[in-house]
This record gives sequence, structure tokens and C-alpha cells, in this order.
Amino acid sequence: MRRLTLPAVGLLSVTALALTGCQSPSAEAAPADPNAPITIATLPVGEDPTAENPIEVFAELLEEATGRKVEVTDVPDYLSVVEAIRADHVDIGIMSGFPSALAVNTGEVDPLVAFSGDDKPVSTCVVLDDSPIQTLEDFKGKTVAFADQASSSGYFMPVYMLHEAGLERDQDYEAIFAGGHEGSFAALEQGQVDAACTAIMLTELGEPMFPFADGEWRAIGESPAMAVQGTVLGRQSLDDETRKLIVKGIAEVFAPENAERLGAMGSFAGLEQIVAPDAELYASFAEIAEVAGVELQDLK
Repeated sequence: MRRLTLPAVGLLSVTALALTGCQSPSAEAAPADPNAPITIATLPVGEDPTAENPIEVFAELLEEATGRKVEVTDVPDYLSVVEAIRADHVDIGIMSGFPSALAVNTGEVDPLVAFSGDDKPVSTCVVLDDSPIQTLEDFKGKTVAFADQASSSGYFMPVYMLHEAGLERDQDYEAIFAGGHEGSFAALEQGQVDAACTAIMLTELGEPMFPFADGEWRAIGESPAMAVQGTVLGRQSLDDETRKLIVKGIAEVFAPENAERLGAMGSFAGLEQIVAPDAELYASFAEIAEVAGVELQDLK
């Protein structure tokens, strides 16, 4: 596995990405090169030197399943993943539900495999144990950290959860974006915010993904579940042979027995996989996205 870093250059905002609309693909699939590596863009996950890195585990398993080398390119945020795919810098990226819906809506990336949602709540908001906050309604007048403006569990779902509790962003509470889940946790730990909204799955994983020990924190509220947990997105110029190889490889990588090794990516393991899903699959995200200030009407 080779690991690279792609700088954030000319990236789109969430609103611009969501409203680009379905455009005709301009790239044409080149003939397959059986020796070419499979390239993937991702946010860095799990930098603890004492634990297996989920991205490196994923790359190792995908190499075994496909017989191809895998190159991982680190990018700074979710939208950079989408832009790297759109610009043909990489072959694939794995995104959670909302950035997947936004990306599919552009008409410039292809959903290769979708992971169906389950009935489990996605997000919660974390406060320190000595916080006076006891309910979601107590967030009124407080400052809340969100991971990233394109994050499903770190923004869209908790914003909707707060909306359902009668609280609107920038009216009833102040929202800040910390650049990722780790940044949200750091802001809470340092007293810069009153709460950090994140994935329930991260709180269950514990260290190093979640830095607070039992007795140091409390969870406030639970968001609804999502219809689509995530998607493997591909560049439109991928040749048919590589597409089939990636789909086969993803099925093997995200088998239930690999869940523990995959760490933060293990939430996809064992979920139903839908190959080449239609854009209509993502239509249910429209209402929640609208609450967060992003329109997905082009998904109809």
C-alpha cells in the first residue's frame, strides 16, 4: 500500500456541491490496465501508533480481494474526497450517507456500492459529566461543535435531532465546525464549546477514536437512523473490469468477520450491499438536508 496526501485546492462548498445538479458525464472509460493500482481518497482515520489503522487495514484487505495494489490519498475533508473523484485524481472514495447523496446529486460521480441503513440511531451530542446540560432543550443559548459541514453523523443527523427538539442552528444555539470528530472532542475537552455532536459508533469504540473515559462524559439525545449508511463512490471514467473488481472486493472486505479489524470503518461490515444503486435511493435525505440548509431537490 502506498499513501499520499492531496492538498485542498479549488474545493466546492456543501451548497455548491448539492446544487450542481445532474450533469452529463464528460469522462470516457479508458481500457483496463491489469497492473494499475486502485486509488482511494480518504480522511485520515485512527492515528494511534499502538493500534491498527482502519484505512491501512481496508487497503490490505482490498489488495487481497482484488489482486491489485491499493494507493491511499489523504485529503482534509469530506468534500475533498468527492472533488478528488470528480477530477479523476482517484478511483474511489467511501462516504457516509449525506456526502454520498450530495455527490450522487452532482451527476459527476457514480455510486458503485451502497450500504443499506439499519434501525439504529446514528448520532448523539456529548457533554462533560459535570455539565449542567441534561436534555436537548438545554442546548438553547449554548455553543455546539460539529465535525464537518458534510458529515452525516457529525452534522446533518445531530442538527436534525436538535431541530426536532425545537432548536434551530444560529438562532437557538451557536454552531462551530471543528474540522472533524477529533476536533470536536478537543474543543469540548478544552472548554471551548458546551457540547460536541458525533457518531454514537465512535463513543462505543472508545480510545483512540473517542478520548473520554467512563464517568467523564454523558450522551444527550439520539438521532434517527439513516436509510443509507454509506456509499463507495467511483469516478465515471472507471473501466468495466475495474468496476466489477472493486464491487467484488468491497463485498469481501466488508464481510462481518472483518468488522473488528476495520475499526471506525467496521460499521459498514455486514450491512446489505446494493450494487450500482439508483439516485432515488438517496431521496429520503432531502428533508433532513433542508433542515441543515442544503437543498437536494434534484434527487427527485
